[in-house]
Amino acid sequence: MHNYIYVRHQVILDLINTREFQRLRRIKQLGTASLVFHGAEHTRFAHCLGVYEITRQICDNFQRNYPTKVPGDGGWDDHERLTALCAALLHDIGHGPYSHTFEHIFHTDHEAITAEILTSPETEVNQVLRKVSPTFPAEVASVIQKTYPNPQVVQMISSQIDADRMDYLLRDAYYTGTQYGTFDLTRILRVMRPYKDGIAFAMNGMHAVEDYVMSRFQMYQQIYFHPVSRAMEVILDHLLARANYLYQQGKSDESFIPHLLLPFFNHEFDLQDYLYLDDGVLTTYFTHWRQSPDDILADLAHRFLDRKPLKSAVYTTETQPLLTPLRQKIASVGFNTDYYTATDNSYDLPYDDAYDPKMSHPLTQIEIQQPDGSLLELSTVSDLVNALRGKFTGDQRFFFPKEMLNPGDDAPELFQPIYDDFSHYIQNNQLIQPKEH
Repeated sequence: MHNYIYVRHQVILDLINTREFQRLRRIKQLGTASLVFHGAEHTRFAHCLGVYEITRQICDNFQRNYPTKVPGDGGWDDHERLTALCAALLHDIGHGPYSHTFEHIFHTDHEAITAEILTSPETEVNQVLRKVSPTFPAEVASVIQKTYPNPQVVQMISSQIDADRMDYLLRDAYYTGTQYGTFDLTRILRVMRPYKDGIAFAMNGMHAVEDYVMSRFQMYQQIYFHPVSRAMEVILDHLLARANYLYQQGKSDESFIPHLLLPFFNHEFDLQDYLYLDDGVLTTYFTHWRQSPDDILADLAHRFLDRKPLKSAVYTTETQPLLTPLRQKIASVGFNTDYYTATDNSYDLPYDDAYDPKMSHPLTQIEIQQPDGSLLELSTVSDLVNALRGKFTGDQRFFFPKEMLNPGDDAPELFQPIYDDFSHYIQNNQLIQPKEH
């Protein structure tokens, strides 16, 4: 991705070799997307190294071309380099297995856990950071929490166009075998400029920035919101929910209890409980659950491990009232609709949908710097980005068992009229009000 990853600070090498950072080797960057794009096996470990390397290049550029000469002049103070590099390397260290699905089920917050890993005396990461200074762990955490006093450092790691986004777009495009996320990273790094309130981009590099914005937009539509990936997330969500339900109801067979998940089922987990988990731990439990005496748990485990996604259809405000009768039809052939149906929307907010022109917070906009040093917000000078303003894109989907459309030869003949009736509500992957039939 970035050719060599250059490490010249011992603290960076020591952080990479900590238990907490090595755990990221066992957590996929894209979760269920690897079940759609078979090359997407890359990890958060590799992504974090990439974010570190891009941040290192930004620091080199700033120190070489825009060093501070007088305090407060808006130039780059290279004394902040190590803080920026550590924050870049560690920004995702709090992610859990199948990150976003896990967070949804167990109400964890990976950013809060990242800060805890950095500041807890129990972690190897904290012990390494403390060798720099007693306050250094909190300083690095404050960058990730966006409270660090220098906005230049914060915006390197977290802004509309930052090292994190630039790495994951390029990396995800490469490993999914798509071109949507590609953009001219070298050019963008060349036109980045520090200024008093953050980071701007030279006017002559505006088209490279436009290309980045469009790449991000396309990656969300084509990769991150892919309907099959979302369908597998639904199964994963319901699989963990079923296991939790059985445990809470005292219906878990003793040999199938996932002991490393119990602190999360009981809402009493600590940092060490969290750090025991990775994708492999969950996959091991899923494999064990294939043999569960609970039919729903066993079937959902099979569907997830063997890639048997739910089908889905797009619905609108007009067709939303059809969801209730369709769920009734699904239940009538024997499916528990709590576990075999779901709704979900993928409404992305393209750049500037989340931006209010009346606000001026530097984290909400991309600043284009004119030759005289004055700043213009990107959408005011880019017709392309301005055209995206206010454009909500995405869809709402209703997920259901594929058996409703393809019941198979062994399906009870008794249910065939229900299957036939259900199919009249689906046309071109859209939910429709069927004509009389």
